[in-house]
Amino acid sequence: MSSERERTYHHGDLRRAILTAALDVIATEGPAALSLRDLARRAGVSHAAPAHHFKDRTGLLTAVAAEGYALFADALAGAPDLRERGVAYVRFAATHPAHFQVMFQPDLHRADAPDLLAARARATEALRAGVADLPPGGRGADDRLAGVAAWSLAHGFATLLLSGNLADAMEGRDPEEAFRSLTALVFTPENTATGDGDSP
Repeated sequence: MSSERERTYHHGDLRRAILTAALDVIATEGPAALSLRDLARRAGVSHAAPAHHFKDRTGLLTAVAAEGYALFADALAGAPDLRERGVAYVRFAATHPAHFQVMFQPDLHRADAPDLLAARARATEALRAGVADLPPGGRGADDRLAGVAAWSLAHGFATLLLSGNLADAMEGRDPEEAFRSLTALVFTPENTATGDGDSP
């Protein structure tokens, strides 16, 4: 049965099937639950098939992180300004929770993998571009700290959302609209137009 099923895959299909199965496991049970043998069973292939494509569990998680950062970079690049990049950040976390869990846990993957480095660099550039588009008084004297401030706000909100810690505060509100309201509270004209060197 497995051999017949395995023969139906060709080129990248088996790799995609294993990645999809891995994302399902991560989304429901967390990265710690991943097992190459279990993924092979889920995909209906021999137990050696995942290792052929990913070598080991870390290699698989590295592929998940690289794919996540590539999708993340695309999502951020389509946003017109910093606030909407934050909204795209929250949207990405909500629609790709498995990728999101793995991407920001460097102990799970190989941080020096070329695909991962390239995708992460694209995502970082998209975030920095949003900060660079702010008027000088709105980002303070240090662009990097302004970027950290924006990242902390979006990442913190997304993480709290995924972990269920915002259930009471949200009261059925759309997460993206709630995040827009949050940024309006934090990034008021008084806070962003002083030009006194403070981060937003």
